[in-house]
Amino acid sequence: MFSVRLTEVALPTSEREVDNLVGWFIDTLCLVRKRGEATADQGRAGPVHRLLRDYLFAQPDISWDAQMLADELALTPASLNHHLTRLVEAGIIGFSNEGKGWRRYYLRGGSLSNAIEFFTLQCETIVKQRMALLDSLWNRENPNIGTEPVSTDTPALSIGIVDHRPLLADSEESLLSQWMGDFGLLGERPGKEAHAESISVQLFELLLNRDLPLSLDEASEVLDDEKPRLGRILERFRNTGMVQRVPRIDRLNITLWTAMTAQHQRRGEDWMLKKGGFQRILNSKQQSALLSSLKKGKLKVEEVETSMKGISNDEQMLLLNLLGGRLPLGHRMAGYTSGEVHREIASRIDRTLRRMRRVAQLLEQAMVS
Repeated sequence: MFSVRLTEVALPTSEREVDNLVGWFIDTLCLVRKRGEATADQGRAGPVHRLLRDYLFAQPDISWDAQMLADELALTPASLNHHLTRLVEAGIIGFSNEGKGWRRYYLRGGSLSNAIEFFTLQCETIVKQRMALLDSLWNRENPNIGTEPVSTDTPALSIGIVDHRPLLADSEESLLSQWMGDFGLLGERPGKEAHAESISVQLFELLLNRDLPLSLDEASEVLDDEKPRLGRILERFRNTGMVQRVPRIDRLNITLWTAMTAQHQRRGEDWMLKKGGFQRILNSKQQSALLSSLKKGKLKVEEVETSMKGISNDEQMLLLNLLGGRLPLGHRMAGYTSGEVHREIASRIDRTLRRMRRVAQLLEQAMVS
């Protein structure tokens, strides 16, 4: 079964250093789980690093006997089998049972570049097939709130790609929870989060059915769970690229009303006109209407909304910043259709795959030299 976790890693700074290039592949494919402080050798003496550098990558036209590899790497057969199984599941290497004795392992396609081409085809095909599940679960529509809010930041991609398999008859998972676990939405070791009614699954279903961005306060109220835990779950969602964190444009009028009321009470009319941005952003009519209501203490959110008509969201956000207010953030799916989410994921995966092709070429050149 094809199973791999892709992590977005910057291209290595040294293009001719074999160990750096091999280490980049190990990090990108998450072949070694890093724990604790970094070691002095930076993992170069690890079994996976030596297995790739000295055997599979160094001599791609040779198949390697598992018993011989265990002896050379000073590993027990069970430990070696664990590492080889990870590489086979990732689609980088294959094995044959030809002849007698132990399995023989080899780099697919006879070269690293060919192995990456096989890997690329499998990744793209599996993602395309498995993203189709969202079509039947998708209920979002474009709420038409004006200018589309842009994601505040984009974390490095970390996504799982696993081939489809049927659910077991006695499984506590659902099709959706299995799908989420395979894509890495439930973390590296899902445990109870893989259950069909887990908090992670409920939160993802909430995002699939919600048009406006979801704040932590709203999520905590709907799901009756603690905000720190929900925040960690949403960060996992963001790491896969399927969920974005965006400004709550739909809360802009309320936030402006709060900032105007607070600053008028603290600093007065003159400050709001000069330093608060009123003269910079608003025309005379808008300034007069808002300040008149503020003096009477009767400014309402509806009046702010009426005064802000014709002013772009970017200008309103600038005004809010000058007033010292902060627009809350929310989470939403990375698109208003499942197709948009698929394109976003495919684009980010393709960027990592293109890096893999480039590093494969550099590594082959470095091995030859």
